[in-house]
Amino acid sequence: MTRSDTGGRRTPREKPARRDDLIQPFKIEGQAVRGRLVRMGPLVDEILRRHEYPEVVAALLAEMLVLAAALAGALKYEGVFTLQTKGDGPVRLMVADVTTSGDLRGYAQFDRERLAAVVEGSPSTAPSVPRLLGAGHLAFTVDQGTHTERYQGIVELTGATLAECVHHYFRQSEQLEAAIKIAVGRQPNGPWRAGALMLQRLPPEAGADDEVEDGWRRALVFMASSTESELLDPRLEPNDLLYRLFHEDGVRVFAPADLQAGCRCSRERVERVLRSFPPDEVKSLIVDGQVVATCEFCSSRYTFSEDEIAALIRA
Repeated sequence: MTRSDTGGRRTPREKPARRDDLIQPFKIEGQAVRGRLVRMGPLVDEILRRHEYPEVVAALLAEMLVLAAALAGALKYEGVFTLQTKGDGPVRLMVADVTTSGDLRGYAQFDRERLAAVVEGSPSTAPSVPRLLGAGHLAFTVDQGTHTERYQGIVELTGATLAECVHHYFRQSEQLEAAIKIAVGRQPNGPWRAGALMLQRLPPEAGADDEVEDGWRRALVFMASSTESELLDPRLEPNDLLYRLFHEDGVRVFAPADLQAGCRCSRERVERVLRSFPPDEVKSLIVDGQVVATCEFCSSRYTFSEDEIAALIRA
């Protein structure tokens, strides 16, 4: 049975207000296991369609976005959580970040010619992370503002998928024992969708090690039974999916956190960046009488005339 955070009972027939673009926290009843279900529909499609990414890059960035949301949901912070990959492969950089208010954004940098060679070499399957990202690292960063210390964790890119790379990080961490399953896809020329299911093992109470271990393994088996279609199906309510997977033990759900596409770029931010450059360097950016800055996250364009650039230099 699935229960709300108020303690009232909720059956699979009850319809929550929102099916997509959310993080749904939950806890397995009677077990030292909690988790989050992430569902993305219009959000991930909007972010990806702002760029003309090749299909394989768009799919990989969608995985980054849903991973960032799932991992951020496991943390207590006020600020920005960033997930970043950097390697020597065709996809040299990917960034996804999410604020505590649920604003999500992301982008990828890639070498089109090298990418085409990799894709042509894997005509029947999606290229693996080692072939796309190469050797490099995966970084987790929590930035809570200028007056707090920034936390960062870095791990080598180890695994055939991004999920496996994150599992490698979990294995290296003494503070987080967790498992994650992700799905990304779309119908031909249809909207993108993404989903993730993350389980986290809680510290055992005194003398309960065996019971905690059994409960953890049982939860992992239930999670493994979920399918990609279940994680992506827009007709399947998040709570219905949790009930389907964990009803044998019982699952308690808590208030979901909404997600939305949100970029923090602005004309004022671009002006501050331009002012930080030496005057000669700013002048070298002028092309055809203007400077044009394009946000890598949302593709917004900010145009400055020569007179405006001169005013910025004088300021």
